[in-house]
Order: sequence, then C-alpha cells, then structure tokens
Amino acid sequence: MAHFHLYFSCCLALMALTWRTSTGLPVRTASADQCAQCSLLFRHLLVNITELLKNAICYAMTSDKILIESKSDTVLACAPTLNQTSTCMAQKNTAFSETECYRNIMKDLAHYDAVIQSYLNLPNRRSQDEITLLRPTLGIIQSLRQNCSLMPNEQTDSSEQDDVDLWEDNSYEDRKKMCKLMKGFRIRAITINRALGYISSGDHMK
Repeated sequence: MAHFHLYFSCCLALMALTWRTSTGLPVRTASADQCAQCSLLFRHLLVNITELLKNAICYAMTSDKILIESKSDTVLACAPTLNQTSTCMAQKNTAFSETECYRNIMKDLAHYDAVIQSYLNLPNRRSQDEITLLRPTLGIIQSLRQNCSLMPNEQTDSSEQDDVDLWEDNSYEDRKKMCKLMKGFRIRAITINRALGYISSGDHMK
C-alpha cells in the first residue's frame, strides 16, 4: 500500500506540469511508465545516499557538520504557502509555484551530478570502495535528470554542470569535505521528497 501511495503521489506531482503552469510554455508530458520509474528513482536516491553515508565516504569521520553549496533555492521555492499546512516544513507567504519548485530540484540534481563527477575524477585519490559506492548514486542522479525533468522545453537545468572547484591536494581533506557534502545532499533529498508529497496532496491549490 505504501508503494502504491508513493507511486500515485509522484505521478500526480510529475504530471501536474502538463496541465498547470503559470508560464504557458510547453512542457514534457509524463507517461505512466515514466511516473513509475521516477517514483522509484526519487525514493531510491534518498535510500542510496543514506546507505552511502554509512560506508566508505564517511568512514572514521567524527564530525557531524554538513555542507550545502548548491546555488538553488529549493527550500524556499518548494516551501508550502503560509497557513496552508501545519507541518514543520518552512513556510512562505507568496504563491506556491510548481514550475519554480521543479526548476530548483533539477538545479540541485545538476549540482550534485557535477560534485560527484569532479570527485570521481580526482587523480588517484579515492579508494575503490568510494568509486564503487558513488557510481550508482551518480547513475540515479543522471537518470532523474534525463528521464524525470518536466521543465518547459525552452528551459535547461545546466547552470550547475560546470566543473566544481571544491577540492584540495589532500585525499583525507577531500574525503572529509565529500562526507559533509553528501550529508547535505541527504537533507536536500528529504526536502525534495517532501516537496513532491506536498504537490501531490493538492494543498497548494486550496
């Protein structure tokens, strides 16, 4: 039952832009198969990142610090409108825009795509365990960007695709920073899944 609810909610969220958009720009449509795939991918992304943090990336790291360097405004853009919900999510007093929320979600995915690729491309400074664990995460992100972006066709989410200059010439410090970034990514993935649930609930239309 839980799997059906997640599938149905994500389908509603992904298909919303095919018939509700304030811009009037054409959007990509979502088939039933695409909805099913994207529902699983968004859920699997959060599970994957959670497992990732338990293994090589944060192994022996004692700091609880997190780091979020994405330039997106996902937290604000996907926040419920003020007084429309009693949950603990951040609220705002401006009208909720599904288009803006999705645009920022895709911007986040583009950012973490670039972060992980740049880390994997560091010369001879990652363990094989790190590479093995990060490649599936990267694959999920790229599948989401390729198959689940319903942004208007005139728009792109490539603003974060440029190479990310985050790393030092020190494998331990780089792994420590990557651990903090992945902790931040997990928090952002939770926000994204909650945002999709909010959209699918229809509360923003009341």
